[in-house]
Amino acid sequence: MAGFEIPEGWTVQAYRYALDPTPGQERAFRSHAGAARKAHNTMLALVKAVMDQRRSERSYGIAETELTPSLSWSLPGLRKEWNIRKHRAAPWWAENSKEAYNTGLDALARGLDAWSRSRKEHCGGAVVGFPRFKSVRSRRTVRFTTGTIRVDDSRHHVTLPRLGRVRTHESTRKLARRVGGDTARILSATLSQDSSGRWHVAFQTIVRRGIKAAGHVGTGAAVVGVDIGVKADSLLVVATPGGSEVGRVAAPKSLTRAQARLRNLQRRAARQHGPYDPAAKIRQAPSKRWARTRGRIGATHAHAAAVRRDALHKATTGLARRHGVIVVERLNVAGMCAGGGGYKRGLNRALADAALAEVRRMLGYKTAWYGSTLVVADRFYPSSKTCSGCGRRKPNLSLADRMFVCEHCGVKIDRDRNAAINLARLGDTRSPGEQSPAGSGPVAGRGAIRETEPAQAGEAGGCEASTPHRRQPGQTGTASPQGEAARWRALTFAHQTATATVVQQMRVEASG
Repeated sequence: MAGFEIPEGWTVQAYRYALDPTPGQERAFRSHAGAARKAHNTMLALVKAVMDQRRSERSYGIAETELTPSLSWSLPGLRKEWNIRKHRAAPWWAENSKEAYNTGLDALARGLDAWSRSRKEHCGGAVVGFPRFKSVRSRRTVRFTTGTIRVDDSRHHVTLPRLGRVRTHESTRKLARRVGGDTARILSATLSQDSSGRWHVAFQTIVRRGIKAAGHVGTGAAVVGVDIGVKADSLLVVATPGGSEVGRVAAPKSLTRAQARLRNLQRRAARQHGPYDPAAKIRQAPSKRWARTRGRIGATHAHAAAVRRDALHKATTGLARRHGVIVVERLNVAGMCAGGGGYKRGLNRALADAALAEVRRMLGYKTAWYGSTLVVADRFYPSSKTCSGCGRRKPNLSLADRMFVCEHCGVKIDRDRNAAINLARLGDTRSPGEQSPAGSGPVAGRGAIRETEPAQAGEAGGCEASTPHRRQPGQTGTASPQGEAARWRALTFAHQTATATVVQQMRVEASG
């Protein structure tokens, strides 16, 4: 079956609204989420049983043609097997929408496919594990793709299949106006519950947007580099290729500020849960006060996430609207948080609190909305260790060094600002070797001495501080300095030429 193709001039966009359901509707929400979990666990148990049976038969020397028939791991195959077994596994299946069971089967099919591909193909990142059974405490979510899915004219209600008309906590006028004006089309609706217990509905839509850059794009600096950090005063540092800092966004530190409250609530929940009974090897049944305390813990986490998300949305929207070309680095956040033991838990918490990967993800679709361009530097590009004055690299720069001091040219500059300048020069459109207008020496990446791979815009991921450099299979020896420098100049010049074309087109459209 062919996939859905987005029409030209349209783009995918999501609208998310908090809900105010009645007690009866909330019970129906939980029933649908439980139905999805039931379908997922039932079919996962069947898949594991068939795999174990075939493995046992092979151990007895049975031929492959005589083994127990394997199950299809595709969504249609799992759905077919579920329809055969649903009358025994879930006699109450008719009480919920078929989309609820399809949600659990789709999640299982995606998990099995990812596990199978990770074993056959070499993919970056951690190895994908085999799907696990979902517990009652798993995140509750249901996705609707068919049936009655609409935003009501009252602007405060939405309609979902089998669940009926549900009141929203906020107005839906933005989406309703687009749907009414035939500039938006709803594809699906996802019902989910956050850690605080509040239910949300997210509509996946396609929206008609203009293909030309908006008039306000380029009102700021044409090309900027954005360095992402974890310090309280420098979550985002924005600088131009010339060396001037045009913006600095402070980190909200919402999780750090909530630590005292979370510590008190979690200790209270531990006391209310009841002591451990060594004879029965169980804890006492949790009380209603324990449930209320757990709800407060979830609400605290949800508030911290909302504050962080709000700050990132405002910052990334401003960047995409004001600047024509934005250069960011692709960070391997999972690698940065891996290892370290107990002494590194403070840094790991700060990295999680900053949500470093969200900045690039948000800029990825917002630059497409507003007509600007996003350039992603290679993960091995040493933006923090390269001097923005002379282009030389300082390999012994530690995380505690907040000021970059170059031993060659004597430049003393803020570490984050130095990295932002180097990133901005990757998106600059001048020719290689040209001096920056600020007179800060050769532009980084234009003939300067290099010791690592060149910065490129691409799909590589990771962080040069956390991911070791590895030699490719079959590679022996080291490249000569002359050949390495020539390769640097060629790749960097090719990247600048492509970026220059995009920027020139944007300037022509803006002037016209």
